[in-house]
Amino acid sequence: MAPLYLLSRLCAIVLLASPLARAQTSPIINLGYAQYQGAVNTANNITHFLGIRYAAAPLGNLRFRAPQPPANVTGVQLATAQPNECLQAPTGRSPTNPLKPRATQIIATEDCLFLNVYYPSNAAGTPPANLPTLVWIHGGGYVGGAASSFNGEDIIRQSNRGVVVVLIQYRLGVFGFLPGAAVKANGALNAGLLDQDFALRWVNQHITKFGGDPAKVTIWGESAGAGSVLQHVIANGGQTKPQLFRAAITSSTFLPSQYLFNERIPEMLFSEVVAQANCTTATDSLACLRAVAATTLETANNNINAGGFFGTYLMVPVVDGTFITQRPTLSLLQGKVNGKALLSVTNTFEGTSFVNQNVAVTAAQYSLNLFPNFGTPQANTVGSSYANLGNELFQVNAVQGESIFICPTYYLLNAFPGRSFKGEFAIPPGLHGNDVAYYFPGGGTPPFNNAAFINAFAKSFTSFIINLDPNIKVDPTTITPHWNTFNVSSTEMLFNKTAAGAPVVQPITTSNALLQRCSFWNSVGNLTGQ
Repeated sequence: MAPLYLLSRLCAIVLLASPLARAQTSPIINLGYAQYQGAVNTANNITHFLGIRYAAAPLGNLRFRAPQPPANVTGVQLATAQPNECLQAPTGRSPTNPLKPRATQIIATEDCLFLNVYYPSNAAGTPPANLPTLVWIHGGGYVGGAASSFNGEDIIRQSNRGVVVVLIQYRLGVFGFLPGAAVKANGALNAGLLDQDFALRWVNQHITKFGGDPAKVTIWGESAGAGSVLQHVIANGGQTKPQLFRAAITSSTFLPSQYLFNERIPEMLFSEVVAQANCTTATDSLACLRAVAATTLETANNNINAGGFFGTYLMVPVVDGTFITQRPTLSLLQGKVNGKALLSVTNTFEGTSFVNQNVAVTAAQYSLNLFPNFGTPQANTVGSSYANLGNELFQVNAVQGESIFICPTYYLLNAFPGRSFKGEFAIPPGLHGNDVAYYFPGGGTPPFNNAAFINAFAKSFTSFIINLDPNIKVDPTTITPHWNTFNVSSTEMLFNKTAAGAPVVQPITTSNALLQRCSFWNSVGNLTGQ
């Protein structure tokens, strides 16, 4: 996740620097608690409001608590620069499962609950009216990422100026996903998800001021952003009120082990944070954690996450019993979902980037490393299920990719019968994150620079955002053929290219063998924590 994140960030920062410098008009929008002044990119008449505060700074006693409304401020606040990002942490680097910081042009801080809004306008920045609205949730393993890595202009262009775009940030790592009974008792579990929910409620209340329609919201994310979308789909037992979105899009759904908040592993993580923050002897460990300097907590955040098993993420959502009422796969199986329609895309080889390619291990042994609650019977089933897929390394890559990314996507699709569409991004090498450059190019050029392919792929998303159906196209000239819903013979749309470099966009049928392996992973969800 990290290399893609850094590349997209640099592209977005370079792209945004020039248009805003040329801005000649400065529209002002009153949100009640504050007035914000944005800017128009006069090269294309797209208006930006960057760094709008949607919640109070989660500092001091608000650390590890649910987000709160922002304070009222007087005067006009400039919204023309990228916001500070949330404090970051790395992926796991350890060769065994024991259960660096990077340079950036954007300051990482605990005060990071901001969002960016983009809308098509005239030269004066006048908002449109009642446009479908996209809310983008960035990925990064729940420990990294920021709104500044993406440019909402990309989506507006691909939608033929038919959408409003909102990019949100949320607390990450220890700051957003500290688990444990102590947090449940005197704080908020899944604070990062609650931040996202708070941002969606901000959209519901304020997006009309920017030309968006709160009744036509689509939430979309990639990787942990797609995992977040899954969480909001199942939030509140599928009965979120008011309904905050009508459609959901997932690109590479990320569903790592999501334990009950007070199980063994979450409590181990809480204890480790307490120990590294020197709060072990405190009478109230959580009060102590709230009092320590953010730099102390960030050091623990980095150390603990870097110490995780290679390619895994430790500070992730838990089943909190309130917002997330039960294991996600159970909610999906029971059809307890928010939203009316779903579009999900996976990449062919999702797991490769999260497996140490230099360590020899069998698929069975790897499953024991990946899922600490597994036993020998489950590991043996994994070994036999993946034995015929290729060499050992290929099998291990498939175990990671299917159990964490691909199979959870099929569980999502099945929860929206007759209302879901499935795509596969296969442009070689087909790795996790390779698809992002085609819908968020950020001023760069995607590796397969074929206009017919790019339009077919990117505009499928915007067609869905606007019409809940990729077959009702924003651009009738795209080469995408009719796209059946997934429940029609397990139909997917393949996005690939030939060896000669011609685009391939055609329907395919999901592999029965893959679906059988997914059935196995679903059956052991109580052990994988999914």
